[in-house]
Amino acid sequence: MEIVFDSSSLILLAKIDILRIVANNYKISIPALVKSECTIKDSFDAQMISALINEGQIKAGKIEKPHSINTLCKDFKIHKGEAEALALALQKKCPLAVDDLPTIKACKILDHKFITAIHFLINLADSGKIDRKSALVKLEKLSHFGRYNNRIIADATKRIGGNE
Repeated sequence: MEIVFDSSSLILLAKIDILRIVANNYKISIPALVKSECTIKDSFDAQMISALINEGQIKAGKIEKPHSINTLCKDFKIHKGEAEALALALQKKCPLAVDDLPTIKACKILDHKFITAIHFLINLADSGKIDRKSALVKLEKLSHFGRYNNRIIADATKRIGGNE
């Protein structure tokens, strides 16, 4: 399955060290601005993302109607990187990986499928690609790096722990 990523999810998955596992299980596309946003720093997550781009695990996608980006920015009050990612996901008719609340709201309004870093973590634990104990440790890191409310973290903890 192909998924377009915005910077937030890409960086969060790299920070909790599951981006490579995700890249091995999904076809990842990103727009040009997301690529530059995620690889500009000299940090672990930027180096991981750059390595996956160089290996061909993350591919840059071209937006066919770039004028739509300004409309998305204006209509939904989202930044240009998120608008590019949303435009690419709409164009490719595939889900958007996003952890930015205004962009999540835009997806809901547009009735476009999205997935968050927490969803990836839960799915990896449910499929046995990472063990539940490790997933809970990674969730703790995710709660530190991400801007999730306590209810979301509590729900994810319950789901990862197998107590749905």
